[in-house]
Amino acid sequence: MKLLRYLGHAALLLMLGGAMAAAPRGEGVDVGAPSVVRNLVPAAELEKAAASQYGEMKRAAAAKNALAPDSHPQLVRLRNIARHILPHAERFNPAARRWRWEVNLVGSPQINAFCMPGGKIAFYTGIIDTLKLSDDEIAVVMGHEVAHALREHARERLAKSQLTHIGAAVLGELIAGGRYAGAFRTGGDLLTLKFSRDDESEADLVGLELAARAGYDPRAGVSLWRKMSAANKGAPPAWLSTHPAGQDRIAEIERHLPDVLPLYEAAEKR
Repeated sequence: MKLLRYLGHAALLLMLGGAMAAAPRGEGVDVGAPSVVRNLVPAAELEKAAASQYGEMKRAAAAKNALAPDSHPQLVRLRNIARHILPHAERFNPAARRWRWEVNLVGSPQINAFCMPGGKIAFYTGIIDTLKLSDDEIAVVMGHEVAHALREHARERLAKSQLTHIGAAVLGELIAGGRYAGAFRTGGDLLTLKFSRDDESEADLVGLELAARAGYDPRAGVSLWRKMSAANKGAPPAWLSTHPAGQDRIAEIERHLPDVLPLYEAAEKR
């Protein structure tokens, strides 16, 4: 980003207090440490905004009789898969242990799912029913969405977006004395926030590892994206990012399967 040319690397690290440590090395994928830029947006404020927007989404769905009750078979299925995936979340973000995780199902033909900052997960019936997802495929989708939250991609997107509007002079003041620290605010519609190509690729890999550690076959990532590519021949599904394209995504998943298959083989199968 052009604006960051004005910031020395050392000064930026000093301002932000350093990066969160990367996930423990060893078996699995290596995606490095998250961007330090994300620290410009307060995590607590973002999680509060996400919880508020998630609550609004649930109320709107309930008003339309579209929010699945706890007894709904597909919601029971989703929560069971989450129960196996979420214990592995702390490997990628220690803060996840304090998140108040939620999993809900919304009756809608949209091919969509998301996980908001702070662990607020939602699936739409369209993605499960239209694509006829297996448990392994649901685990890959859920792992991908949870990965966005764990790697704090929304926080990073908001910080970078606001950086472009503040200017290098203001950043200089911020580094010098924190005068403009309050300039970074949470805001916008977190439900429709778009992620970058790198964010999507990173979430794919972290999601594969989460699914594999939970005992779900990461090879389902290949069948999932084949189904998504087929669904994309009409109007693009809301959940389908155009970055990267389906075939590129499949190739990248296949390239990293050797990193996660040993985790799947060692895990308790679901």
